Amino acid sequence: MAKRKGSGAPEKMPNAKTMSCGKPDLAEVRAQIDGIDRQIQALIAERAKWARQVGKAKGKLAAAVDYYRPEREAQVLRRVVDRNDGPLADEMLVRLFREIMSACLAQQEPLKVGYLGPEGTFSQQAMLKHFGHSAKGYPLTSIEEVFDEVAAGHADFGVVPVENSGQGTIQSTLDMFLSSPLKICGEVELHVHQYLLSRSGRVDDIERVYSHAQSLAQCRGWLRQHLPKAELQALASNAEAARRARNADDAAAIAGESAAHVYGLKIVAGPIEDRPDNTTRFLVLGRALFPPSGHDRTSLLVFVHDQPGALYRVLEPLARRGISMNRIESRPAHTGLWQYAFFIDVGGHVEEAPLSDALAELGDFATQVRVLGSYPVAVL
Repeated sequence: MAKRKGSGAPEKMPNAKTMSCGKPDLAEVRAQIDGIDRQIQALIAERAKWARQVGKAKGKLAAAVDYYRPEREAQVLRRVVDRNDGPLADEMLVRLFREIMSACLAQQEPLKVGYLGPEGTFSQQAMLKHFGHSAKGYPLTSIEEVFDEVAAGHADFGVVPVENSGQGTIQSTLDMFLSSPLKICGEVELHVHQYLLSRSGRVDDIERVYSHAQSLAQCRGWLRQHLPKAELQALASNAEAARRARNADDAAAIAGESAAHVYGLKIVAGPIEDRPDNTTRFLVLGRALFPPSGHDRTSLLVFVHDQPGALYRVLEPLARRGISMNRIESRPAHTGLWQYAFFIDVGGHVEEAPLSDALAELGDFATQVRVLGSYPVAVL
């Protein structure tokens, strides 16, 4: 029998009845699928039972958050990708396994996850992509409130946007790290599609367009071409824009497709983002650092001395050890006039060399180095 590369399991070939005259017998095909479905269901149930054993092995813990291990989930999902030879795409299989793990974890207690609301935002989509639909999402009114609810223990984790591939960094998220004790425990990359939504569904009716400032910027070219006279109004979220647009025929919102279903709007046009690769990166916020997963990223907050070459001396130990730097950005440090802090993303985990060695050396050249988080690189 043929064997699938990477899976180690033999392929079951169609029998003579199924392939008679070169045309599959539909009843036989459906019977085979039903049999496979029973096997899948039985294996999922068995996995759920073993997941309970993990909880028992850990002993009596305080809450669901104590059972969650992002590094372990990342390792499982990477193996799913490594084993996959089709016909389903990697992204589809990762989504399926994410939901299975989410359901198994929820046997203990559903995770409580805060996100930038209201319902229907891209932050909610990112939360569901990372934690699965068995987690309990809490829509919050601002990025600051997401930080506060996680820090207070009212939410186990939080999900906030941090940067867009075309429009750059969300500064309000970075500024929160200057004073927050929270840690970054994960990241989510979400391919963002923007849609023009309205109550009437007619573009000729539209005089005002509501959306988040980032979304308006992501669709600037389309709006200039198709709605050059429309008034553009920036709001706190795309979902809030959809809520407003549903109350007037002359208003529209730019938001995700899910917002149309949530708020009863019609899709006028879309996707309308100017860049086909439009992607937003989100951070998962928690209260603790987690162990290495084998493919990690570390976010640092570095305060440097106000003297020539200070930043160079901070970066040189990283470069000398071959540590890749994914991002660097300066923000006012809030410690004095014209003083700045640097947000730096690098490859590796803080507990592992060569990054641990480089960080030990950074202290000689920086006034303060804070590890904001070491977390698995996003899996799809």
